[in-house]
Parts: sequence; C-alpha cells; structure tokens
Amino acid sequence: NYPNPFNPTTAIAYALPATSAVTLKIYNALGQEVATLVSEAQSAGYHEAVWNGRNAGGSFVSSGVYFYRIEAKSLAGSESFVQLRKMSLVK
Repeated sequence: NYPNPFNPTTAIAYALPATSAVTLKIYNALGQEVATLVSEAQSAGYHEAVWNGRNAGGSFVSSGVYFYRIEAKSLAGSESFVQLRKMSLVK
C-alpha cells in the first residue's frame, strides 16, 4: 500500500495474471474484520483499491496497525494467491 504510514487514505495496488475472484479485506491488530474493499470477479491486469480509514459502518477507525489480506482465485484454473500485509494509520 502507498503511502504507509497513511492519513487519511491509502491505495493498495495489485496485478492479476488471469480473471480471478478477488477478496480484499482490512483487519485490526486483534484480527477482527474492519472493512471489505473488494469482493468480486476482476479481469486480468492492474487494479487498485483505496481505503479511506473507515470501518464497514462508515465510522473512522482509530490510529494503529491494520492488516490487509488479498485473496485471488483464478476462474479458469485452480491457482490461488493469498497475501497479508501490515499498514499503519497515523492521525
């Protein structure tokens, strides 16, 4: 993600080699889901999701360490990819 640390928004860029079912979620340091940014099939190529520091209810979250988890499962085959990265929200 860029920038990291961030305030008030950060962009998460990723590339897909094939059409895939993509899920991108944000979690807090306790492992609780904070927000879902992407949950859909996407075509091959470069994509970007922006997190505005809000939870699923629309409220701003507090400063701290958060994690994003991206999972992509190819629709054409059995390939899958999962990655977890850390980011910091500073207010």
